[in-house]
Amino acid sequence: MDHVASQPDSRRAIPRTDVLLALEVVAEARMRLAEHVIVGVIRAVQARARAGALAPDRVAEEVAAELAARPASAQTPVLNATGVVVHTNLGRAPLSDAAVAALQRAAGYVDVEMDLAAGVRSKRGVGARAALLAACPAAEDALAVNNGAAALVLATTALAAGREVIISRGELIEIGAGFRLPDLIASTGARLREVGTTNRTHLADYADAIGPDTGCLLKVHPSNFRVEGFTSGVDVRDLSVVAAERGVPLVVDLGSGLLSPDPLLPDEPDAATTLAAGADLVTASGDKLLGGPQAGLLLGRADLVSRLGRHPLARAVRMDKLALAALEATLSGPAAPVVEYLHADPARLRERAEVLAAAVGGEVIEHDGRVGGGGAPGVPLHGFAVRLPEAVARPLRLGTPSVVPRLHEGAALLDLRCVPESADEVLTAAVRAALREI
Repeated sequence: MDHVASQPDSRRAIPRTDVLLALEVVAEARMRLAEHVIVGVIRAVQARARAGALAPDRVAEEVAAELAARPASAQTPVLNATGVVVHTNLGRAPLSDAAVAALQRAAGYVDVEMDLAAGVRSKRGVGARAALLAACPAAEDALAVNNGAAALVLATTALAAGREVIISRGELIEIGAGFRLPDLIASTGARLREVGTTNRTHLADYADAIGPDTGCLLKVHPSNFRVEGFTSGVDVRDLSVVAAERGVPLVVDLGSGLLSPDPLLPDEPDAATTLAAGADLVTASGDKLLGGPQAGLLLGRADLVSRLGRHPLARAVRMDKLALAALEATLSGPAAPVVEYLHADPARLRERAEVLAAAVGGEVIEHDGRVGGGGAPGVPLHGFAVRLPEAVARPLRLGTPSVVPRLHEGAALLDLRCVPESADEVLTAAVRAALREI
C-alpha cells in the first residue's frame, strides 16, 4: 500500500501575534496609533497569509509597511488643482499658517474659560469675540457658534420659537447636502410666514404680514443661484425702516461670510455694509470667504447677541477651543489662503502653468476658476490650467500626494490657483508619476 508523505502546513510558519508585537516598528507605531489599531493591522496581515495571499516569511515585512503607512486619521491631504477656491468636498477653506499654529497651541490646556489674572472662570471665546469686533466695527457685539446653519437656527429659536418668521418666498432656499431652509427653521419651533412670490416681493408684503405673533423678519442671501428677469426684492435699508417702526428684529443671513466689501465680488453682501444699512443681526459663515475654520458668526445689536448667548441652545452649538483659536488667528493674522487664491494674479498663474506643462508635456489653456461653497455664483476667476489626458485623474487622486484635478470635456485640467507655489515641484513629480501609470 502506497503512503503519501504528509506536507507541512505552511500556516504554522506565520509569526504569532506576540512575536509581531515585539517588533521595533510596532514600538515606533505606538507613538501614533492605539494598541487595538496595531493589533488590527497585524491580524489583517496574518489573515491574508492564512488565506494564501501572502507568504509567511513576508508577514513581518508587510506589518511593518502597513504600520508605517497608517495615519491616525483617515483623512488624506490633497492638492486642490480644480480651480474651485472654497471646495466643499475638499474641506472648504484651507487654514492659514497662523491658524494652524494657533490650533497646535490650543491642543493642550489653555485658558479657554479662565481669567488667569483673577484665577476665576471667564466667558468662553473672549479672544475670538474681540477679533470679530475688531474686524467688523459696525457690530456692537459678536458670537461664534459651530457652523452657519447653527447660527441661523440659534437666531430664529431665540427670537421666534413658537412665533412667526417672516420671509420672502424667493428666499426659501436649499443649502448644501439637501438641507432646506424651511425645514431648518421649522425645527426651531418657529412658524414660517411666507410673503411675496418666488420672483417678486415688495416692502408692503412684509409690512402687511407683521403682527403680534411676529418674532423676526428674515432676509436670506440666495448665495448659490441667481433669479433674473421679471424680479424685485426689498433691500436691507428699506426693510430695516419697517422693522424698526414695528419693533421687530431684522435678521439677515449672508451665507458666505464676508466681513467687509470685496471689489472682486461686488454682488456678494458683507457684514459691515449690511449692519450699516440697518440689519439688527447678521449671520454668516466663518469658513468660506472668511477663510477660517467651520463656524457660524452672529454680529449685530448687543442686546440681541446677548439674548442669543444666554439661550440654552447656545451651549449645544458652541465652538470648541480648537475652532475658537483658529478663528481668532484667521481674523488677527495675515490674509488667509482663500483671500490669496481669490485674488491670484492671472499672469503668475500662467507662468506657473507653463512651467508645469513644459515639465510634463501638457497644454496650457485659459481656465476660469470659481469661488465655490455657494459663494458668488457665476463669477469667473480668470486663470489658466494644464490640460492632460482624462485617464491621469485616477492615479493623480490615488498618488502621494493626492492631486485632485477638474474633469472637463474628456480631459483632466490642473489649475494652480489653489496650489501653493511652494508645492509646485511636488505637484510636478506627482503628475510625472501618474502619467507613467497610464
